[in-house]
Amino acid sequence: MPRSGTLIAYGRRIERVVAHLAAHLDEPLDLDRLAGVACFSPYHFHRIYRAMTGETAADTLRRQRLMRAAAELVRDGAAMPAIARRAGYGSVAAFTRAFGQAYGIAPAAYRRQGRLVPPRTASNEPEASMDDVIIRELSPVRVAALAHRGPYTAIGSTFDRLAAWAGPRGLMGPDARYFGVYYDDPDSVPADRLRSDACVTVGPEVTGDGDVRIIEIAGGTHAVLRHQGPYAELEGAYRRLYRGWLPTSGREPADRPCFEEYLNDCKTLPPAEWLTDICLPLA
Repeated sequence: MPRSGTLIAYGRRIERVVAHLAAHLDEPLDLDRLAGVACFSPYHFHRIYRAMTGETAADTLRRQRLMRAAAELVRDGAAMPAIARRAGYGSVAAFTRAFGQAYGIAPAAYRRQGRLVPPRTASNEPEASMDDVIIRELSPVRVAALAHRGPYTAIGSTFDRLAAWAGPRGLMGPDARYFGVYYDDPDSVPADRLRSDACVTVGPEVTGDGDVRIIEIAGGTHAVLRHQGPYAELEGAYRRLYRGWLPTSGREPADRPCFEEYLNDCKTLPPAEWLTDICLPLA
């Protein structure tokens, strides 16, 4: 098989592993089982996974669990020991250390604040002001899209699957752009029925393959709100956009879904530095 064909075949096998990890976040890491999912020898699977993804399978599982924990701390009323156990830690102290290393703040303090940066007032979340939102004319973007079903805060695992598909095809270069398209209101639709797409930009020569389809994110006039911080806090940014800015803007939303563009790398930067543009299409 040509080298490019081998890379693509390896990517498909690693994608199966990433999907398996996402579906079994609450189970212990079984590297032999993962090697079987990928149909690689256990003697070589770990090196292949790290070479293809840039991290170990344990790193992927730890990162996805901590991202879920951050969402639970912001949104849910679960007790800290339960969140620690779901994240794979035997004690709250161990979870606190791991969360603090990743997020730069203790989980209890993160829960009290509801975000990495405390609100400007003690009792009210700041609204998005006219100065926070920029009206921009955006060009249409051609992307490869992989559907995600379920909580929006769990779409990271679908991006990992998309990366396993795109990497061997040479689509993860420095000029690649990453988007999430969100079709439903998470306050109105049950979490298990939420629809979204994880997307990466592609050229005209790229075609869909299997679960990956080619779509166009429409251009036009958009209200853009830049969010800095963990993805678990994006819902608060949406509330500020819709509650604080849109009603006073004199603008009407278009009949197209919102999307997000992820401007830097969540694998190499601390969550406090993650940048996301929330793009609301306007009529």
